[in-house]
Amino acid sequence: MIRKCHGCGAVMQSEKVGELGYTSLEKIKDSLYCERCFKIIHYNEKAVTKLDNINDKIKEEVNKKAKYVYFLVDLLNVNEETMNTFKSINVDKTLIISKVDIVPKSIKDYVIKEWLKSEYGIYCDVIFQSTKKNFNTKALLRNLEEKGVNECYILGFTNAGKSTLINKISSFSEDEKTEIATSLIPNTTVDFIEINNCEGIKIVDSPGFTLEKTIYADDEFALMKRVNPRNIIKPVTYQVKEISSILIEDKIRLQSNVKNSLTFYMSNDVLIERVFPNNVKLKDKECFILDIPNNSDLVIRSLGFINIKKACKLEINSDLKELFEVRKSMFRD
Repeated sequence: MIRKCHGCGAVMQSEKVGELGYTSLEKIKDSLYCERCFKIIHYNEKAVTKLDNINDKIKEEVNKKAKYVYFLVDLLNVNEETMNTFKSINVDKTLIISKVDIVPKSIKDYVIKEWLKSEYGIYCDVIFQSTKKNFNTKALLRNLEEKGVNECYILGFTNAGKSTLINKISSFSEDEKTEIATSLIPNTTVDFIEINNCEGIKIVDSPGFTLEKTIYADDEFALMKRVNPRNIIKPVTYQVKEISSILIEDKIRLQSNVKNSLTFYMSNDVLIERVFPNNVKLKDKECFILDIPNNSDLVIRSLGFINIKKACKLEINSDLKELFEVRKSMFRD
């Protein structure tokens, strides 16, 4: 019988040290976790795992086998890439806006729903959920019961909160519990994991979808931690003039050609500073111009978004051009 790690879904093996599923021979019969997951859970060890073509593999599996899907995405990571991936799932599904505990209270649920329809064409059910605050967590199970569904896949991009949500749902059961490994590091879950002790409903955890490009490199663990909010977002507004720029994490420099107001919706741990033309940071980076309409959002994938009040030409010094997207703001004029 093939045994899988309860933490990440990898097939347990004792032959290849350092590879997925490895557990020492003397422990493999009794251990619930591979060595990697044990270290993640108990020692917070950081380990980057490369999974080839993982996004396509997830979609193929889910579209072939799933009866129902919950797809998690937090508000800071709503963008064309995540929404197009959501729409590529062809079975019955619900979009879960996760981590609502980090969303400023000024952003209303009904406004987000209408904006998702108009901007991204999302017309299916949308549920707002927070595992940290235990908001709407049990409601997800009730929603499945009402639909007569006894099996559900939980999908989402890395750090959307999939495994944390499943661990919480599983904790409601009186059956023996095992914990899925959770980490900020991409590809912590490496294969599908079936959990059968969720009040009679089989939950299937999935590897996380990964963005094509992120602001952080695979080994920039401190930056990964900073960009993932732990508390409610406190929007920060910068008034900028033509002679000043905004520098983000020493990686992105923004400059408006008119006096403007830029409000940042991203983790408050992200390093942001105002700089001037004589500042040489990013001087040698590629420069490109984006036309920004009135009251628009500049999305920076993997980071969040910036609400820009006035129409402008925004000069951006960065070699991360693929991260940027301009959209209509979710905020009314």
